[in-house]
Amino acid sequence: MRLFAAMNSSLRLILLVALTVTLLGMVLAQSKDWFGVCIRNCAQCKRMFGPWFAGERCANACIKFKGKLTPDCVDADSIAPFLKKADEDD
Repeated sequence: MRLFAAMNSSLRLILLVALTVTLLGMVLAQSKDWFGVCIRNCAQCKRMFGPWFAGERCANACIKFKGKLTPDCVDADSIAPFLKKADEDD
């Protein structure tokens, strides 16, 4: 009976460690998703608006704020800071 209890406790520990590692991996993977979203969204807006969109400025701002201000190409408010005027250069 003691052997079973010790084995059961070891099994619990192994399962707990496996669960912890899995959850930690999921959290870390999701924490970097914002970086790719920033780059993809800014690149998409640059393709849509061409020279009228400051893609590099968009990506830098998105990365600076860690994806909290992710641009949406169809939302004028989210891309307004990155739209260029006719006489504006990078």
